[in-house]
Parts: sequence; structure tokens; C-alpha cells
Amino acid sequence: MLQCQALHVRAGWRRLLVDVDFALAPGEVVAVLGENGAGKTTLLRALAGERFGPPLRASGSVRINGRPIERLDARTRARLRAVLPQHSDSAFSFTALEVAALGRYAFGGSGSEDRAIARHALALADAAHLSERELPTLSGGERARVHLAAAFAQLWERECDEARYLLLDEPTAALDLAHQHHVLGTVRAFAAQRALGVLAIVHDLNLAALYADRLYVLRDGALLAQGRPQEVLTPELIGTGFAVAARVLAHPLKPALLVATAHRSAAL
Repeated sequence: MLQCQALHVRAGWRRLLVDVDFALAPGEVVAVLGENGAGKTTLLRALAGERFGPPLRASGSVRINGRPIERLDARTRARLRAVLPQHSDSAFSFTALEVAALGRYAFGGSGSEDRAIARHALALADAAHLSERELPTLSGGERARVHLAAAFAQLWERECDEARYLLLDEPTAALDLAHQHHVLGTVRAFAAQRALGVLAIVHDLNLAALYADRLYVLRDGALLAQGRPQEVLTPELIGTGFAVAARVLAHPLKPALLVATAHRSAAL
């Protein structure tokens, strides 16, 4: 399990996270929701094992499979969790295949098997046709899929001695509608095949309702709610957490919820 307890993060006088408890089990997909500045990315960075330096100060505990994550060396962390950050631009003109192959660095990264895995990962992210293109020539959505392929490559093995985790910071932000569904559906299937725990920061409540097993909602750095989509996505909580009017309906195409929102002044 990947978890934190009583996690506090401060930037000077400002509290970025306040007494947050979080747990991610192997095989489940968890979406983290909240307004801009709610603390979502800070939580992901802490769970990834990033060490906060001045002006940030952190307290509380983060454990991966029962071990304090700060005690693990970089190679061990890389074998246990992959991170797709919100911004992943490179200063070098790597090809898409070379970027995907970077996900194999903790395993050697230069062999023919690693290169084959990188190609398979690109195909899984619907980016195989981009393999020889240099990263600066790609659109934002194409780059996002290439970096997702690197995260897939990092966790490619189906068998592993320890549980592993995939941490995604707004993986659909730069994607068109079809690719939003493709990526989240693929992530869910990939995680199920490998018993991975997935944390995905998303802004679209309907995508969260469709693809996540559980939701965490942050507000002003504190945990506002957690639970299954049908427990969390209520008009009252959406109004409190996102400052919008909401109606929650049955989805006409899927066995899921459909959330309709409007600015409060425009609501009937």
C-alpha cells in the first residue's frame, strides 16, 4: 500500500496540505479532485517520495509497502512507482522512442528487450506512429502520450515481488476528448493486468466518475471527502468543493454518474 498519515506541507505561512491521510491499494484507481491550489500536486509529489526543501516544510509520514519512502534509494523508488508530472518538457531533442525508453533506466534501459518494451508502451499510449519524431515537434497532447508511455515502460513487468504504483498528474489535461477516454481506459486496464495502484489527478468530475474506484476531494489543503463516486459526488459536496451548482444524474451510456454543473448565478 502507498499511504501518508497526518501529512502537513507549508510554504512559509501558507499551508499547502493540512493533516492529510491517504491510502492507495494495489489494483485500485483513485482520482484526486479539487480546485486549483487545493494541494493535489503537492500530495502527489509527497507520495512519490520527493524531498521538499526550503521554502517548503513537511511533516507526517509517507510509506510505500510499509517502508518509509524517504529511506529508499532512487533506483528502488523508480522500480516501485512511476510518476507522470504535469509538465514533462525536455531540453533535448529526444525522439519519442528515446523518451519512452527512459522509463527503463532503473532496469538497465539500453538492451534490445528494453527497447522493445518502449515500443510496446508507445503503442499502448496510441503513440507508436510518433516513435521517430523528436519531442519538440510534437503537440502538447502527443507529448503527454509519449511521457505516459515512459511511465508504462517503467512498470511494464507483469510479475513483481512488491506492489507498485502509477502516479499521474492531470494525465488528460492536454488531450482531445477521444484520447481522454482512451488514456484513462488504458491506464485502468494496464493497472488491472499488473495489480498496480493508480493515483490520477483530474479536474473533470465525469471522467473521475467513469474511471475511478474511489475519489479524494481536497479543499484548501485539507481532505474534504473520500469514498466511492456515488458517495462523494453529491450536489452539496460539489457545491462546497468547487463553488458551482450541480445536478447528479444517471449516465445514459455507462453504469456511472453524470454530473451537470453551472455557475451558481446561472443555475435555475
